[in-house]
Parts: sequence; structure tokens; C-alpha cells
Amino acid sequence: MDRRRFVVLAVAGALLGGCAGSTFRPLKPEVSVADIRGEGGNLLEQRFLLTLRVTNPNRFEIPVEGLSFTLDVAGEPFARGVGNKPVTIPALGEALVEVKATAGIAGLVMRQFKNLGKGLDKLEYRLKGRLVSGNFGGYDFDQKGELDPAKLLRDGRPAKAPSEQF
Repeated sequence: MDRRRFVVLAVAGALLGGCAGSTFRPLKPEVSVADIRGEGGNLLEQRFLLTLRVTNPNRFEIPVEGLSFTLDVAGEPFARGVGNKPVTIPALGEALVEVKATAGIAGLVMRQFKNLGKGLDKLEYRLKGRLVSGNFGGYDFDQKGELDPAKLLRDGRPAKAPSEQF
């Protein structure tokens, strides 16, 4: 092999090696509860409409194909749900995603609502799930926050912004 070809291959190898060492890692989107509304139900299950705010801290848009989640209230499982409406979260922006949630087993739902009437100043919640995105496979999220029980009973909206992102 002549010297010139060796130098070209050595430089190309060094450049490729440098690129392989710097991995592209997108930042995780932030997911928070923006609204909760009752949608009715029966003795065995209750339905809720959750509006989630998804914030994208990246310089590129994120196409979301759907999501799945569980919602714990006061440390106990409360509801779970899925959504399959595609949405694109703009670069350095946010989007609202509406998803339906189902709370099963009447006793658990009644116990949680009984907690609302105990004069509690705040009711802690935890929202866990996964955003499904074709580009990167998806993003897990785990969000904690607080609800104002009196406000929740009045109009179904959380009083405080979430206290922690995933």
C-alpha cells in the first residue's frame, strides 16, 4: 500500500472513530398533568379524561404515536390508560395530549374520593408511563405532583404544577 493511501485511510479511520465516540442522546420530554375531568362510569369503574402537557427540550420535533400510563393517588393505584392519537411535539415547544383513563374496582375509587373529603390540603399523585415514538423507540416518564382536593372536586383541575419531572 502506498504511503498516500495509508494516510487517507488513517485520517478517515480517526474521523469515524471520533464520531462513534460521541453518541447522540436526545433529552427526554417532560410530561405533566394539565387537567383531569370526570367522564362518568358505573359501580365497577369510573372514566376520566386526562390532559397531559408534553414539553420537548430538544432542537428537533418528536413524533409521538401514542402512550400508556398509570396514575397513583395518595400512594395507591388509581387509574390507567392508553392513547393512540398521534401528535408531533414541536422542537423546543409543547403540546397537549388528551387520554382516557379507567379507574376500576369501586371500593378503591370510593376510598380515594373519601380521602378528598377529609380536609386534606393536598393530595399527592404519581403519573408513570411511556411515550411511544418511532424515531427513538420511546421515552419513559415518571411524574409526581400535587392536587388540591377542593379544587379537584369543584372543577376537576389540578391546583399546583407538578413538583418533579422524570
